[in-house]
Amino acid sequence: MTFLSSHTFLRRSLLMAGLLAGLTACDKGFEQMNINPDASSTITPAYVFTKAQLDALNNSYYSTGVLASGGSIQHFATYKDVPAIGDKYYFQQGTYPYDFFQNGYPNAVNEISEVIRAVSTDANQVNLLSAARIWRVYVMHRITDLYGDVPYSEAAKGYTQNLFAPKYDAQQTIYADMLNELDQSVQAFDANKTTFGTADLIYGGNIDRWKKFANSLMLRLAMRMTKADAASAQTWAKKAIAGGVITQDSDLAKINYLSSGQDINKNPYALSMRNSDYSPGNGNDNIEGGKLARTFIDALKNSADPRLNVIAVVWNGSTADTTTSLQRGMPNGLLVKPADFKTYSEPNPVTVLKLDAPVLVMTAAEVNLLLAEAAVRGWYSGDAASAYNAGVRSAMANWAQINATAGSISTAKVDAYLTKNPFPASGSTDAKLAQIGSQLWITLFPDEQEAFASWRRTGYPALTPVNVTGNITGGVIPRRLLYPPTEESVNNAQFSAAVARQGANLLTTRIWWDKQ
Repeated sequence: MTFLSSHTFLRRSLLMAGLLAGLTACDKGFEQMNINPDASSTITPAYVFTKAQLDALNNSYYSTGVLASGGSIQHFATYKDVPAIGDKYYFQQGTYPYDFFQNGYPNAVNEISEVIRAVSTDANQVNLLSAARIWRVYVMHRITDLYGDVPYSEAAKGYTQNLFAPKYDAQQTIYADMLNELDQSVQAFDANKTTFGTADLIYGGNIDRWKKFANSLMLRLAMRMTKADAASAQTWAKKAIAGGVITQDSDLAKINYLSSGQDINKNPYALSMRNSDYSPGNGNDNIEGGKLARTFIDALKNSADPRLNVIAVVWNGSTADTTTSLQRGMPNGLLVKPADFKTYSEPNPVTVLKLDAPVLVMTAAEVNLLLAEAAVRGWYSGDAASAYNAGVRSAMANWAQINATAGSISTAKVDAYLTKNPFPASGSTDAKLAQIGSQLWITLFPDEQEAFASWRRTGYPALTPVNVTGNITGGVIPRRLLYPPTEESVNNAQFSAAVARQGANLLTTRIWWDKQ
């Protein structure tokens, strides 16, 4: 190693100091030039809240909703192997089991957390804070219901606290906190304070409707715990009902979309299904080989459900035909394209695939069916049959929200359906729960993620799994999705703790509330 003499070192130091001084003198204004004039160091909460609402629904719908969730509960089917995570319990390539996790945290989770951080210190913005806290529960319950234990209490703290390895909270703990968040947020609303107004795409800042949404979400979460913690489920269900839930269609939570302009303005369910599978519109050249599943179509046909003609079509040339006799679902578990592929039913382009249709976030249909279940369990003083019938009627009416013409189902058809499929008021508890659970399985379509959670919780309808050679579940319908490999490598300690507590990172591992 060569050491510089003190004289040489001093000379070079003085030279460097002169150069730095010169650069400083010549750099006048450069610092300002490097600042993006269109960026801000602080957020506008209203703008970010809008984005958080959109991103919560625009998260990996095709991979998570259609392929993983919808395939698993036999709403959708495909003859191809790569997209067959739900159809055949295959996972050979791609990112299907990881997408919702990987996209959820940097987008909706971070966004709604930033909104909360921005408004939490101003008492005059308590309504903004309450709405944001409620929406964070919505965002987080969708993630934990797919994966189980996930980052929750330490999520979205990378920017604010340099916390890049957040712990995974136990799902039981997450549920307890989410329920408390809903309760506290409802209590904190103040009719005399400002709201998000038009930046709130769901309710336009209507506080009373936000309260009903929060209580309805509380009821959903409470019923989710029926097998894991019945006592807490009962307590929270009663609290939700007493607080006031969505029982009328006028209070349902939805986000409206447009058929033109940027993709973010289009219905994310319809857009992803069109782009990923159904864009050919001829019944034969579907990109991922997808159709509606035989189990689903048979259930609708066998019960004379008028929603069949709203949901499903068979292509006659370039005509989407809704004729009942033509509808037939494709079996799950096929390994090659069937010769009669074109003759199978697929989503109706003017309802399910309608780009300017609203996404229904929480409906009176779902809530009334949950009330029927609560009544069966003795947690609600209302009549189970009446609540069930109200749920079915709302479920039928929901399709007119999607398309006022093609989605309209007459009262006579609804009456005929209920006559043919009456609630078993004098039947066993199991028979009643089976009818409610099976009705939720239909009603929640096309919110496949919620339908998947409802099916795992209730076990209804009873589905026959496929057992195709090469599947990775041993012929068992998946119970959860997989943590991304990046979590195992980048956040290994926390990932490992979650796996040790919950079980192996497999599709068959049951999450906390998913008890047999």
